[in-house]
Amino acid sequence: MAIVAGVDFGTLSVRVTLVDSTRGRLGTASVEYPLARRREDPDYATQSHADQMRALAEATRRVCQQAGVDGQAVEAIAIDTTGSSVIPVDAALQPLDDYYLWCDHRAHKEAREITELAHQQKLEAIEWCGGVYSHEWGFAKLLHWMRHNPAKRERFATALENCDMVAATLCGVRDAHAVKRSICAMGHKWLWNPKWGGLPPQEFLSKLDPLFNGVRAKLDGEYLTSDHLAGHLSAEWAAEMGLRAGIPVPVGAFDAHWDAIGAGCKEGDVVNVVGTSTCIIAMQSKTTLVPGVCGVVPGSVHPAYTGVEAGLSATGDIFEAIAKRAGVKVSELSRGLETYRAGQTGLLRLSWDNGDRTVLVNPELGGVTLGWNLIHTAQDELFAAIEGTAMHTRIILDRMAEHGVPVERVINAGGIPQNNATLNQIYADVLGKPVLVPDGVPTSLGSGIFAFLAAGTFASIEQAQQSICLPFKTFTPNANAHGVYNRLFALYRKLYFALGSPDAAPAAIGDVLPALRQIAKEQVG
Repeated sequence: MAIVAGVDFGTLSVRVTLVDSTRGRLGTASVEYPLARRREDPDYATQSHADQMRALAEATRRVCQQAGVDGQAVEAIAIDTTGSSVIPVDAALQPLDDYYLWCDHRAHKEAREITELAHQQKLEAIEWCGGVYSHEWGFAKLLHWMRHNPAKRERFATALENCDMVAATLCGVRDAHAVKRSICAMGHKWLWNPKWGGLPPQEFLSKLDPLFNGVRAKLDGEYLTSDHLAGHLSAEWAAEMGLRAGIPVPVGAFDAHWDAIGAGCKEGDVVNVVGTSTCIIAMQSKTTLVPGVCGVVPGSVHPAYTGVEAGLSATGDIFEAIAKRAGVKVSELSRGLETYRAGQTGLLRLSWDNGDRTVLVNPELGGVTLGWNLIHTAQDELFAAIEGTAMHTRIILDRMAEHGVPVERVINAGGIPQNNATLNQIYADVLGKPVLVPDGVPTSLGSGIFAFLAAGTFASIEQAQQSICLPFKTFTPNANAHGVYNRLFALYRKLYFALGSPDAAPAAIGDVLPALRQIAKEQVG
């Protein structure tokens, strides 16, 4: 029997879960931290490293107290975070600024420049991230920071992903060049791959902007999968957290990738980690590039497989925004949604409120809702938004399947599916496949699994999954609803590419509104 701590840094809080190798989850504690937004700049989203670390220490002490576990008994701790959440630091690993969070979209100009130059130079790395470099990713954010912070450039030593910064801090690393870097983070967001010797060549980066002169060396270091150690817990942070100094800390990763492992992901599974946004995670024994899919990285999810990542830039955030405009909470607005039928609202909603992550990779899109009439309600829009996110997910899964990624089982993980049976049923009906949902709270179980590996408790991820992962609840598609959604999806798909692609060919869309009215009439008639 062993006890470990699995840590999950989300957008608004950190969750620390204690996991027992035989009894499973013993308890979870969550502590919030502020997210800085600016009304005059909706693309701005930052967070303080100090706030995150204080919250981590508090959550760790709290969960040990609540679960009745002596912190000295915890044998390892593993950390996952959001990404790409980027922090510039000096040579002693002191932050020069706050994190550019994953949802900070200020770098869209820089992302376009990277994409254009990569195609001009025929940089192989661009094809591994779907042909488009995203405004959410590391090089774009770092270039934006360097352009807008001239007074801090001289002190800049390197930039770190959130998961690597937290692990290095816990391990007492004080040298920017001694940090162990996550292959998951750097492969999916920084164009890193051993196939071309790691990061893109310095010549490419310098041509992008002379401010990047020498940046490749500053980002160099040891790049590792999460079955390796970032280090051991320092005495300083052991005292802060109430744990034992010297316990192993594995190399971290992104939350969605470890959530997929914690949800029981195997080859052939696609895991929708549905939260504020949606990350779609799969893994395959062969390596297949998928146009428009954000990342294909060997070892990023499971060290022995190639990880595939896609997703939606906003999901829960859309639901929250609809409820906020209505002056109620999402939970209140959701009451009664289970009585709705497929397509009954007559609304078709494209989920671009925070841009498009996959497959168009376009940050300049906005949410679109068609079919409004004078008696539609906020609850109608919420139902249509759930349908829209499910149809966007179908766009992505179809693209993955077309390019050889196996899509045999669909698992809905993350926080929202645990509390929204209506969403799970809609996804099953839209996708035409059974949707599996962990029967319990899977958050932090993935980080717990990698902590067990670091502690030597289990010999493999599969052995740990068999012992730790939760059983599934199954949502089976309704044949009638699936038939309706096939009709709606044909309309959705046409609009998705016609409205979302700047170079789209002219498309006839005059049939959309009459079709929505007809489908709604059939459902309520």
